[in-house]
Amino acid sequence: MAFGDRKINTWLLRFLLLLLLVVCKTAAYGEIRPPQQQQLKQEQRHRNAYATMMYMGTPRDYEFYVAIRVMIRSLARLHVDADLVVIASVDVPLRWVHALEQEDGAKVVRVENVNNPYKNQDNFDRRFKLTLNKLYAWSLVDYDRVVMLDADNLFLRKPDELFQCGQFCAVFINPCIFHTGLFVLQPSMTVFKDMLHQLDIGLDNSDGADQGFIGGYFPDLLDKPMFYPPANGTKLEGSYRLPLGYQMDASYYYLRLRWNVPCGPNSVITFPGAPWLKPWYWWSWPVLPLGIQWHEQRLQSLGYGAEMPMAFIQCIVYLGIIAVTRLARPSLSKLCYRQTDKSNSLIQAGLKLIAIWSILAAYVLPFFIIPCTIHPLLGWALYLVGSFTLCSIAINAFMLPMLHVLSPWLGIFGVLLVMACPWYPDGVVRALAVFGYAFCCAPFAWTSLVKLMASLQLSLEREVFLPRLGESLPPSGFNKLY
Repeated sequence: MAFGDRKINTWLLRFLLLLLLVVCKTAAYGEIRPPQQQQLKQEQRHRNAYATMMYMGTPRDYEFYVAIRVMIRSLARLHVDADLVVIASVDVPLRWVHALEQEDGAKVVRVENVNNPYKNQDNFDRRFKLTLNKLYAWSLVDYDRVVMLDADNLFLRKPDELFQCGQFCAVFINPCIFHTGLFVLQPSMTVFKDMLHQLDIGLDNSDGADQGFIGGYFPDLLDKPMFYPPANGTKLEGSYRLPLGYQMDASYYYLRLRWNVPCGPNSVITFPGAPWLKPWYWWSWPVLPLGIQWHEQRLQSLGYGAEMPMAFIQCIVYLGIIAVTRLARPSLSKLCYRQTDKSNSLIQAGLKLIAIWSILAAYVLPFFIIPCTIHPLLGWALYLVGSFTLCSIAINAFMLPMLHVLSPWLGIFGVLLVMACPWYPDGVVRALAVFGYAFCCAPFAWTSLVKLMASLQLSLEREVFLPRLGESLPPSGFNKLY
């Protein structure tokens, strides 16, 4: 018994030591520590770095994870002379961290979320609650220069000359406010600690996010000279404005359908604006033509292996529904056999409402079950197949005319072709073509709706769906409509 007691005590002691170790590590995560004090997963290879940040807590965490991986791989394919660093909050899933490190070659620095003291402002957008984690870029003191990036950047060429810029450099997309989707900085623990102090004392922040805070911290950047990289490769000192070519707003492209940015090299495209029209969403193209370029980079780097199983399953399900619905059509048609004088207005109204909602669901439901980050061509193909499949259920169940039910389907397919046409001279002509197509289609859509409602009312008056109790079905093959 004494030997057993000693064995139990030994295991209990090991368990307590392990528990103490876990508690100590957890407590260590409770304070904001500079990430360079933590052990990095990979050995530093370069003097400079491209960095981005990743945090959790938004409905679009996975989409931004995919966007970050595509951006990192696109930089690697350009053979940039810099490390690729991801400043990730401690709640980012470990499987994502391992993918970034082992598959993408990035260095992941785990950090605690910076508390946002502006979250109670009236104009505060909740999706920017954790964007102040971007301040950790100043604590990467192992590097001479860091180019800090948002996930919605698309690189057209290698911009390594940015590492020659000074202590802080950014682009003015807005005439008076520089953009923090890409900026160059010289890491400094002094600046980092002072920024945290300014958060504590409540430095004015126009939007409560990183954009407003960093803009308030560097208020005089507009008066600084333009950055031109020295030919001898030396690093500049001070602050500079970056040419617009390093942060080309995608909206500039849509006016002429080509780039016309004369100041600086056309190196980086950014996609600010509506979050649901970011380029990685399949529905952003052809609404916004540049989205296809982002997907071309993904196709060449990350690929679509994560989304393809779901897309394949949806295709199989849709084809199965079409086959079953087609085979079941004769049985459904047998209900349409007798006309009576009796009617129930309440039941008819309910069936009409069900028919209308089933058609609406046929056009809405496929949109939400397609993987958000799939390629646009495959995404729109899945949507068209899915809406056609669900429309076929309503057509056969309620004996509705196919052409009128599918008129929105034909309209959507047509407007996609109009928007995707590559021969427009500029964005104005493209917009006019889309509006002209919609104007021409409106009468046909209205006519289809009127005829659809009339056909539905006629079927209800014939009691297609409610044959009287006690009556037998007509002989096989009998169909009054034929």
